[in-house]
Formats: sequence, C-alpha cells, structure tokens
Amino acid sequence: MLGRTIGRVKAVEPHLERQALHVAAIACIAAGAIFGLQDGAAAQKLRVGVNLTTIETVPIYLAVDGLDVALTGGAIPALTEGKVDVVTNAETQAILRSTERPDIRVILTVAEYGYRIIARRSAGVGTASDLRGKRIATSLNSSAHFYIVKTLRGVGLAEKDVTVVGMLPKDMPAALARGDVDAVSIWEPAAERARQTLGADAQIINGPAYQERFNLNTTTAVLADPGKRAAVVDLLRRIISASRDTREHPEPAQQLMAKKLDVPLSLVETTWPLFRFPAALGDDMRDTMLEQEPWMAEKQNRAPRPREAITALIDASLWREAMASR
Repeated sequence: MLGRTIGRVKAVEPHLERQALHVAAIACIAAGAIFGLQDGAAAQKLRVGVNLTTIETVPIYLAVDGLDVALTGGAIPALTEGKVDVVTNAETQAILRSTERPDIRVILTVAEYGYRIIARRSAGVGTASDLRGKRIATSLNSSAHFYIVKTLRGVGLAEKDVTVVGMLPKDMPAALARGDVDAVSIWEPAAERARQTLGADAQIINGPAYQERFNLNTTTAVLADPGKRAAVVDLLRRIISASRDTREHPEPAQQLMAKKLDVPLSLVETTWPLFRFPAALGDDMRDTMLEQEPWMAEKQNRAPRPREAITALIDASLWREAMASR
C-alpha cells in the first residue's frame, strides 16, 4: 500500500515524492520502535525468588526447568525491595510484612507442611504438657514459632510458660544434642536431622492440626503490569502441572531435592509424608491468617487488623486464570 501511495505522489510532483518518502521512513522507524518495545517487554525475565533450603520449593524447581526466568534465593523482603516479582514464604510472613506493605498478595499455596516438635526425652519431655518451663528453639515470628504457640494452647499453656530461643535451622540439631535447648520447632530437613541426631532420646510432639502454607507471593504493582501478570499466570500453570506430577510420581522430585539440599535421599523420603503439594489456594487460607493475626500483632506491638484487611491479602484470580487456561 505504501508503495502504491508513493507511486501516485511521484506521478504528481517530485518534491512531493521526497516528502512521501520522508514520512514513510518516519513511519517505519516508529513502527520498529513500537515492535522493539513490545519484544523487549516480552523478553523481560520473570524474577522468581525461592527458599533454597526447604523441600517445599520442589514444584517451583520443576516448573521453571527449561523456562526463561531468573531464579534466585529470597523471601518476602526481596519482593518488597523490588528484587523479585514473585517469591515464596509461609503465610505468617505475609502477615508480618504486610503491615508496612499492604500491597503484598498471596497468590498460590505451593506446599503444605505438617509440623512436629522434636524434644529430648532426657529433658523430661514426653508430652506437650511437659514443655512447660523448657527452652524451645525456633525461627522467631515464623510458622514454626506459631506452631509452638498453637501446641501450647492445645494443652492449656501459653507462650510465656516456655522460653522461646531464636536460632538458625542449621544450628538446631547440634544445640538440641548438646542440651542447649530442650526441643526444636522447625521445618525440614532441620527437624528430621534433629530427630536423627538424638536417636533414641528423641521425642516427637504432635500438637493440634496445623499445616504451614508455603505460598507464592507478589504485589499489586506486578499484578497491574499486563506482561508480568501474564508471565506469573504461566508460571502458576506450570506449577500446577509440576505439582500433579510430583503427587503422582514423587521419586524424581525426591531425588531432585536431595541433590538441591545436599542431603541423603533417605532423609527426603522419610519426611515426604509430611508434605502436600496442592498448587491451589484453599478457602481456609483466610481463616488461618485470621487466627495468626492477633499473635503477630502482639509481636509487632500493634492492634490486630480487621478481617477485611487480611482478606485483601489473598488474591485467587491468577490461580483461576491458570486453571482456566490449562
């Protein structure tokens, strides 16, 4: 069409021909710039932050295999600092961090983990009631910390009835074996390592039912970006598929995590029944977060937020899009 237009102008007057060519050149440059921007936006890598030390991460490892994304270690602070577009963390951390950043959104439960407390029999711990007056190591203000509180409440005790000791997961098995603490509440593989370190002296305390939700989180700014939103939906679609494969054929996933965590395969296999990989967003997520909100508010020395504020932290729209486009 452009050639025909130039041909008609050429038949009229030479100086108009030059003008037409000039206009055509500008149009071509502008179109190239537009397409270049679109290509650049499409080529922008989705930045995915994950916990590199937990078994819960396995569906994401499987989902991004062969996908052009930037996978790094990280938790919600990496998200709020703008270093990643989506990131894993337990539901407690969305509650903790959203007081300053209410734009955080929980968009998918990647995994669920059933906690247990590992205690020393030689410290006089046989049941949850025996934890009174004991020193319990955990990661402070985490889902593992909340599990201590929930377990104590189940036997009529409160957090003040024990001494909670903040400690890195990797240091817990040795500290428990030395007698520096009497029990630990932590995720895997640290919990199983603690149990194995104690051997016959290990006592497992199972409190009230509680599943840690290991979620994928993002922000409203990411959701408002059409290109990034589409990339996140595609990632969720892949996680859903990878999670199904993990449930149906766990052996490859177990072998992958043993390699990623540099632990014996037997350790991963032993703890595997404690995990679920739903790749969904359950209706009970809000109730779990509402239960934790007053506890976290006390830790942060603030008033608990209303139900509406907690509800707003959960966005199932991307999961629904991913499910609809499978």
